[in-house]
Amino acid sequence: MNAHALLASFCLLCAYLQAAEQPNIIFVMADDMGWGQTGYRNHPVLKTPNLDAMAANGLRFERFYAGGPVCSPTRASVLTGRSHERAGVLTHGYALRTQEKTIAQALRGAGYVTGHFGKWHLNGHKGPGVPIFADDPYAPSRFGFDEWVSVSNFYDVDPLMSRAGKFEQMKGDSSEVAVAEAVSFLEKHKAGGKPMFAVVWYGSPHSPFKALAADKAAFSKLNDTSANHYGELAAMDRSIGTLRTKLRELGLAQNTLLVFCSDNGGLPNIAPDTVGGLRGFKGSVFEGGIRVPGIVEWPAVIKPRITNYPACVMDLFPTVVDLLGLPANVLLKPVDGLSLKPLFTQELTSRGQPIGFRYATKRALVDDRYKLLTDNLTAGSFQLYDLQADPNERRDLSTEQPEIAAGMRKQLLAWNASMDASFAGRDYPEGKV
Repeated sequence: MNAHALLASFCLLCAYLQAAEQPNIIFVMADDMGWGQTGYRNHPVLKTPNLDAMAANGLRFERFYAGGPVCSPTRASVLTGRSHERAGVLTHGYALRTQEKTIAQALRGAGYVTGHFGKWHLNGHKGPGVPIFADDPYAPSRFGFDEWVSVSNFYDVDPLMSRAGKFEQMKGDSSEVAVAEAVSFLEKHKAGGKPMFAVVWYGSPHSPFKALAADKAAFSKLNDTSANHYGELAAMDRSIGTLRTKLRELGLAQNTLLVFCSDNGGLPNIAPDTVGGLRGFKGSVFEGGIRVPGIVEWPAVIKPRITNYPACVMDLFPTVVDLLGLPANVLLKPVDGLSLKPLFTQELTSRGQPIGFRYATKRALVDDRYKLLTDNLTAGSFQLYDLQADPNERRDLSTEQPEIAAGMRKQLLAWNASMDASFAGRDYPEGKV
């Protein structure tokens, strides 16, 4: 073996030894960012050099799904690994049930120090974001976060936030404020001997759109609303660059599992298109409402590539359980997600378990190729789409492929019945809410 080959083998061995340690874990999530709103997807006006770099250095998903078509539901799904209605979060402004088990609780039990930074939206508050009181029964601390600098809902430039109940007036772009707090958390605990879990939930590009003047100016050819919207996204991308740079400077990047996604699909009435030509927007169970950008970066383990494997935010908690070898009982059953651990080192051709969506009267079931959906379950009318051949959901195949439609309908109804049982509290030791 020559010197170059020996050195390469040694470096690979070091990487795997490092990855054998508990990785730091960071979940980053945009607020209302559509599937088409990245530079790597060739958006016509928006440049996202930092997300592009993250995607080029990690696992980029072509089919990554939110937990639901609006914000609070997806946040509940991230924390629990379960579809949001199991946890009582029907739509925005519903509180996460305290009987649920969360990833922050599991990781704290495994020796991690945990922090939440940014939008919370799981304490039942509706309306614009406000600071969270220390004694709020649904504060981040109730669900396993040691430290938090948070607001109840969306937040913009110069936000008023809560540091574990103490109100603080922040200055600057909201995304950069959240990342600055997360970086301080990493710096504070780096030498403490504990692995770190940080959640950064942006308020961008949720309305009302308020970009910094310099960020807005880059989109001066657009109308005022769109210019502010894209200005917020430009600042958010810049903050991701700050986070990734700091991870390298702190010597943490190699063994940090960094995940980026959005909480739901893109918004209508924003020019140019937010969803990359997909059908539907936020609030819809068509692809434009639930398919979102998804990137996982972990240099010690993941070699850069693009995957067509269908994944979702419900997969994140089961993945971490699998990676760390945590006991199965840290997850409340039933779980709707699957571990993505095998996907990190090899391409998979089949998910093996469909992804279900339930929002108001809408239902959808997504498998490796097909998608069944309905706008009203009680009406009994279903549509079937081949997402491989028709990702924009233009041709309903329910009458052309009746056997596939019937099989998926049976699966969807069984899943929906289990959701009813969960919503009624049957999953809890008490058997009720």
